[in-house]
Amino acid sequence: MSDPADLVADIEALEAKLGLARASITRRFIGQDRVVDLSLAALLCGGHALLIGLPGLGKTRLVETLSTVMGLHGNRIQFTPDLMPADILGSEVLDTAADGTRNFRFVPGPVFCQLLMADEINRASPRTQSALLQAMQERVVTVAGQDRILDAPFHVLATQNPIEQEGTYPLPEAQLDRFLVQVDVDYPDRDTERAILIATTGAEEEEAEQVFSAAELLAAQRLLRRMPVGESVVEMILDLVRAFRPGDPAASARVAETVAWGPGPRAAQALMLTVRARALLQGRLAPDAGDVLDMARPVLSHRMALNFAARARGDSLAGLIDETAAGLGGTEAAA
Repeated sequence: MSDPADLVADIEALEAKLGLARASITRRFIGQDRVVDLSLAALLCGGHALLIGLPGLGKTRLVETLSTVMGLHGNRIQFTPDLMPADILGSEVLDTAADGTRNFRFVPGPVFCQLLMADEINRASPRTQSALLQAMQERVVTVAGQDRILDAPFHVLATQNPIEQEGTYPLPEAQLDRFLVQVDVDYPDRDTERAILIATTGAEEEEAEQVFSAAELLAAQRLLRRMPVGESVVEMILDLVRAFRPGDPAASARVAETVAWGPGPRAAQALMLTVRARALLQGRLAPDAGDVLDMARPVLSHRMALNFAARARGDSLAGLIDETAAGLGGTEAAA
């Protein structure tokens, strides 16, 4: 077991390095601190992030900047309706040698990288989207019966347009559950938009600088899992996740009549990791109840669905999550 003093020193050193990384990112992705922190949290936890927002809000720019700052080899796939699974994973081609012999050779697809940007992921068919399922969960792809291990670390940052837009498909539930967090990217406020105008329409633009290497990010991911989590935080995570399962005794009457299906154990795992990441990004050595409340919506909103009656009434998942989480927070404070 490591010395607690060494653990504290390692966490404090990582906090300082994360401050440099955040400063480098926000020079190019201006005024969206919440989006930056959630994206960094996904990388620190070794997970994937789904960025949802209208075109033109800087999602692509953010992912490209993260690739540079975190020192990761990145590839980009533009998802379109005619994209095929082989365009993502790669395929075998038949080579003919000078002596006439023929052999199959594997040509790796863009998934063989460390940071994959799946741009407008919901513009491809569910068949194509499913090509990422094995890669996102197991960090392996199977092509022509052979398992091929992906680079470490491996992260998918996917951008998604609102599903009401023309030519989009809803993502399969199994794929949504593989995203650690959902990051909602909204319009910037007036002051932020003014800063963006000035920063991006001049003769020169700010450049991102590399702060981490792939090896350092892997070390940070291992360190994050060593951060202590108090028993009260663990119990609050369990209470929160189970409160959204319609058939669970812990679920309220409103959840039972509103939610079609709730989050599984992977949601609790995601909360255990992301609350540590939030504490780390805020310069604290351990997470608290406030971290659980703050991460509730990014972790849970894509892992549950409203039933037909709730959608017809115009109910909001975000509102339900905030209301339930706030109620648990009040109970925790009272205790």
